Amino acid sequence: MPTTLNIDEIRSLLPHRYPFLLIDRVEDYEPGKFARAIKCVTANEPFFEGHFPGYSVMPGVLILEALAQTGAIALLSEPDNRGKIALFGGVKEARFRTPVVPGDVLTLTCTLTRRMGSVGMGEAQARVGDKIACTANLSFGIMSVDESSDIR
Repeated sequence: MPTTLNIDEIRSLLPHRYPFLLIDRVEDYEPGKFARAIKCVTANEPFFEGHFPGYSVMPGVLILEALAQTGAIALLSEPDNRGKIALFGGVKEARFRTPVVPGDVLTLTCTLTRRMGSVGMGEAQARVGDKIACTANLSFGIMSVDESSDIR
């Protein structure tokens, strides 16, 4: 089984699309265990227009979302979860250590640490080179597409 995913393979697992698909490639993963992805941060990202003019910094909430999408790859690549969606359930102990700016390649990792039915938890880290940009503990809820229509 291949342990990398290109953008088309990522799109087959995640429902996110532009401008909210925040991972470009999965470099390694093991279904139900972990995923490591990259985000190539470019000056053309729509959020840089307003965050911040004259000092472009990737918003922390979007770094967390990219980490959650990475964790979703680990969850949704399991055969029993194909075709489902992973909802971001929560974040604890998020720490931002270095700004992420245009030109950076963000390496995102999420290791699943606990599973209870349709709920999963993971330890996540975003790095730029050898510098840690963000760490967080994330939680996810997995649901079928049919169930998600009842959320409203």
